[in-house]
Amino acid sequence: MEALQLLKRQLCETKSSAKSLRATISEAFEHLHRLLRERQKSMVEELESDTARTLTDIEHKVQQYSQQLRKVQEGVQILQERLSEADKHTFLGGISSLSERLKGKVHETNLTYEDFPTSKYMGPLQFTIWKSLFQDIHPVPASLTLDPVTAHQRLILSDDCTIVAYGNLHPQPLQDSPKRFDVEVSVLGSQVFDGGVHYWEVVVSDKTQWMIGLAHDAVSRKGSIQIQPGRGFYCIVMHDGNRYSACTEPWTRLNVKSKLDKVGVYLDYDKGLIIFYNAEDMSWLYTFREKFPGRLCSYFSPGQSHANGKNVQPLRINTVRM
Repeated sequence: MEALQLLKRQLCETKSSAKSLRATISEAFEHLHRLLRERQKSMVEELESDTARTLTDIEHKVQQYSQQLRKVQEGVQILQERLSEADKHTFLGGISSLSERLKGKVHETNLTYEDFPTSKYMGPLQFTIWKSLFQDIHPVPASLTLDPVTAHQRLILSDDCTIVAYGNLHPQPLQDSPKRFDVEVSVLGSQVFDGGVHYWEVVVSDKTQWMIGLAHDAVSRKGSIQIQPGRGFYCIVMHDGNRYSACTEPWTRLNVKSKLDKVGVYLDYDKGLIIFYNAEDMSWLYTFREKFPGRLCSYFSPGQSHANGKNVQPLRINTVRM
């Protein structure tokens, strides 16, 4: 009876979830459709404006040229009349006075006009439209930075704090702090999340070991740490060169068909969701469903590099600029 009740409850929950997800999908696509319709309307209006401006310019030139042509024809007629009325000597003798009469009637006509901007509406039009919509799409990959105060002494951060690598040299003479990891080769992000929806991407290509995800900003930084939800960490890991797991207890193997080059991390704080994606095709990797007790920070560990040259590549936050 308990099993039957559980199945019935799961049946209702699945139907309810499916209904909610259908609404979410419809809302997302309708938002994109609305943006596309607005962009189409704006582009067509811009085309009509360019067309009207160019046509007006050409028509003005046509009128100007026609007026000049009439003046030239009047001058030709005067010349023909004078030429038929007088002999050559008389005609040539009066040519100076005739030239003075024609001055002001015949001008050099400027036939140039503004070219019609066809290139604006050709080329990679779909890509152009997509880039113009990028600023209206949410969330998009955020430009996160790393917090140097939390970085293990073996870790080397880039000047802009978007790249972290493991250093094989002696530990850097950094001032110790309660915020700094002293055993785990890890670093936290500078940004703190306590609500809303967020997404970022991490480049992990050519590495044989790494761990990324989120952590509570109050997690312990000292000593050996168990990276698992019960300890305030929500991460996935690459290990043994080509295996991927979610850092649950015990680890959950991930079904990854090809080597990951870039990982997307999606956080919906209010819904308690952390979702990992293959950022190349946005295929799903793993989902944590939690009730977060406090603020979260992004978490990065490039793993240790080896003397044989393995795993020396850094982790890099993928910054998307449009």
